[in-house]
Amino acid sequence: MTGFSPSLLPAAFPPHSDTPDSWVDRLLLAGPGGEECLHLGAPLDRDALRTLVAEQSGRLAAAGLGPGGTAALRLPPSVAFVAVLLACWRLGAQVALLDHRLTDHEVDAAVARLAPQVLVGSAHRSAAALRGFSEVEPVAVSLAEGLPARTGHALIQLSSGSTGPAKVIARTAADLLRELDCYRRLVEFPGEGERVVLLSSVVHVLGLVGGLLNSLHARAALTVPERMTAAGILAEVSASDRPTTVIGVPFHAELLAGTVAPPPLPRLRRMVVAGELVRPGLPALFTERYGVPLGTMYGMTETGVIATDLSGTLHPAKQPVHGMELRLVKGELQIGAASSPYPGLDDPTRWSDGWLHTRDAAELTADGLVAVLGRLDSQVSIGGLKVDLTEVEQTLTALPGVREVVVVFDGGAIEAYLATEPDTDLATVQDGLARRLAAFKRPRRLARLDRLPRTATGKLLRDPAALRETATAARPAATRPADD
Repeated sequence: MTGFSPSLLPAAFPPHSDTPDSWVDRLLLAGPGGEECLHLGAPLDRDALRTLVAEQSGRLAAAGLGPGGTAALRLPPSVAFVAVLLACWRLGAQVALLDHRLTDHEVDAAVARLAPQVLVGSAHRSAAALRGFSEVEPVAVSLAEGLPARTGHALIQLSSGSTGPAKVIARTAADLLRELDCYRRLVEFPGEGERVVLLSSVVHVLGLVGGLLNSLHARAALTVPERMTAAGILAEVSASDRPTTVIGVPFHAELLAGTVAPPPLPRLRRMVVAGELVRPGLPALFTERYGVPLGTMYGMTETGVIATDLSGTLHPAKQPVHGMELRLVKGELQIGAASSPYPGLDDPTRWSDGWLHTRDAAELTADGLVAVLGRLDSQVSIGGLKVDLTEVEQTLTALPGVREVVVVFDGGAIEAYLATEPDTDLATVQDGLARRLAAFKRPRRLARLDRLPRTATGKLLRDPAALRETATAARPAATRPADD
C-alpha cells in the first residue's frame, strides 16, 4: 500500500515497526493538560487521563505485564477501559479485546484460544443494557497458562461473528497509525475543537479507532451517552455547543430517524455509520429529520476504514481513503495488504500474495469510487437462476411497514426474517414482493419477529440456524406462504 505518512510516528519508530509503546504518549495523550478529552458522565481532561494511565501501568506491571507480554481486556465502555488499554500499550504489551457482554463460558473459550498472561476484568457488575458506559474498578489477574506475544502485533480483536464463528484478527501499531493518518486527511471527520458522540462499541474497529483513538489523536472531545435510547442520544448531542458528529451503526441511525419530532440540534454536523449496508431511504429520512447528512463508511476489522461518503452525496458509492489499494477479482473486492491480518491462519481464500479477500461483492468506477453490493456469498442459484439476496433484502426493506430484514439461503431455499410495524399484514408484504420480484427470487418462508437478533456490535445476525431458533421461539408470529 502507498500513502502512509511516517510523520505520525515517533522519531525512533520505523514505519513498519511493531513496537507499540511511545506512540501512546506522543500521539494519544499529548495536548494541553486542562483540555477535556473524554466525557463519560463527567468531563475528564488530559492531565487526569495521563494520571490514570500511569496508575494502571503500575498495577499491570505489578501483575507481571511488560514488553512483549499479552493482556486480554474484558471491561465495559468506561474511563477504566481507556486507561487500561493505553497502559497496556504503554508497557509494550499486546492487547486482546473481549466484549464485556460475552458470557463467562465465551470468555473462557477466548482465553483458552488466545492465552493471555493477564486478564483484566471489573470488580463491579456492568451497567444495565441501555446504559452507554459504566463506572468500574479494573482488576488484573495473572494467568498461569498465559504465553508471551507470539507475533509483533499491538492489537488482537475478534470479528463480530454475524455470519459464523469469530475470526482472530491482529493489527500492528504501524497499521493503527496508518488508519489514524487516513482519518486525519478526511476534512469532514471530527478534528480539534470538535466533539464526537460515540454509539459504537469501543472493542470493535469503528468505535475503537474511528471513535476513541482518533478523538484522542485529533483532540476532539469524546462523549458516550448515559443511555443508548433515542432520547438519551439526542440529549447528549444537545449538551454542548461544540460542532458534533455522531458515530454509530445503521441501527442507531434507524433509531434516531424514527424520532418524529426531534429537538433542534444546531451544533450537529452529521451522523456517520458503518458496519453493514444502509437500507434505501434511510439517508433521506435522516436528513429530513435533522437537516444534516447521514455519512457512511465501509471498513473491516482487518484494515479499519476503507472508503467513506461522509457528505452523503455519493451514496451508495464511497471514496477510498488515502493510500488504499483496491481491485476486483471475479466480482470480489480485494484490498492491498502487505501481510495477513490472521495470525496462525494460512488460508489463501482470505489473504494471499499481498491481497486481502474481503468476500464482498463490489463495483469500481472509472473515477475511483467503490460501491459495495453485499456479501459475495449473497449470490445464490435457484433452479439454475442467479439471485442476489441483497436485492431481495432491500426490496423487502423498501415495502411499507417493514422496519428491517435479513434474507438468508439455507437448505436450497431463500428465507426472510423481518421486523415490521405492529399493524403490518404479511399478506400485504407478500403482495408487494409479488409486484416487485420475479417468482424465483421470492423467499419461500417469511418469519416475522418483534425484533431481529443482533451481534454485540449492533450488526444484524445472519446465521441461519440462530435466526431459525429465534423464529421458532416466536412461532405464533411466523407464517409460511404457499410455494410459488
